[in-house]
Amino acid sequence: MGKKIAVLGAGSWGSALANVLYENGHGVSLWTRDKDQQIEINSEHTNKRYLSDFSFPAAMVASTDLKEVIEEADVILFVIPTKGIRAVAKQVSDLLDHPVTIVHASKGLEQTTYKRISTILEEEFKPDQVRGIVALSGPSHAEEVVARDLTTITAASEDSKAAQLTQDLFLNEYFRVYTNKDIIGVEIGAALKNIIALGAGAIAGLGYGDNAKAGLVTRGLAEISRLGVELGADPLTFMGLSGVGDLIVTCTSPHSRNWRAGYQIGKGKAIEAVLKDMGMVVEGISTTKAAYELGRTHGIEMPITEAIYNVVYNNSEVRCVILNLMQREGKSE
Repeated sequence: MGKKIAVLGAGSWGSALANVLYENGHGVSLWTRDKDQQIEINSEHTNKRYLSDFSFPAAMVASTDLKEVIEEADVILFVIPTKGIRAVAKQVSDLLDHPVTIVHASKGLEQTTYKRISTILEEEFKPDQVRGIVALSGPSHAEEVVARDLTTITAASEDSKAAQLTQDLFLNEYFRVYTNKDIIGVEIGAALKNIIALGAGAIAGLGYGDNAKAGLVTRGLAEISRLGVELGADPLTFMGLSGVGDLIVTCTSPHSRNWRAGYQIGKGKAIEAVLKDMGMVVEGISTTKAAYELGRTHGIEMPITEAIYNVVYNNSEVRCVILNLMQREGKSE
């Protein structure tokens, strides 16, 4: 028998995951803040701003009423920008009258606190409201998931039953889910890969080729691993789907909004103009600041993150930043 799932967030990834759950036989309610988006989904069965070539099943229903969406839900899936997680979690907690499994598929760190998303959720929900908290992450583009392209991701949780439940909810012939107990590593990998994707887009915009891209991704993974291990992650996690896997897909594809933003920066466009043109949240921008400050707090060397921070927040010229990276003192790998 299918579960009742409340999906909070009707962007591209929320829409794609809602569709997977619906196709797997679960009852899905989709929450959006946007009344116009709700009307479009319910009447036209489309979400053209985020997924121009996709149509929802006719039975899929969206609502702006949060209480209605979470009523009797077995699982609540958060797929909203990191900056909104705490406020929405507090709203849900105030309305929730029964225990649920909480899953999130967002990727970022909270500004000023540097906290991971699962930590925010733990803080905002009462213990008796939560059966387990799961991070769902890995190499995945929403555009490919709705086209039923083969996709493999990770459900990470300290609660093995919650991770197993999430795996069972999503698993099908085109969407494969592995479980993992290292939620710290999975969330850090998911957040920080967006920083490296900005850099990958920037070097593409500047006209550099595959050699530069491979170097950036490899050394970016080293930075992510150093910080993750310092925060308690298993280093092997970064060799998996939410580490190197997510880096590959995010740093090599125009589907990635972080790559696209970086590409425009590499072409010389101002940050403010890039964000305006994107029309969607670019998590790598805010995560760069959080990771830069977190690395400095823990004394972790993160030269690529620092370079991207200087471009985004100190208006440094991209070519100069790259030259400085290449001329750093020689080191062992």
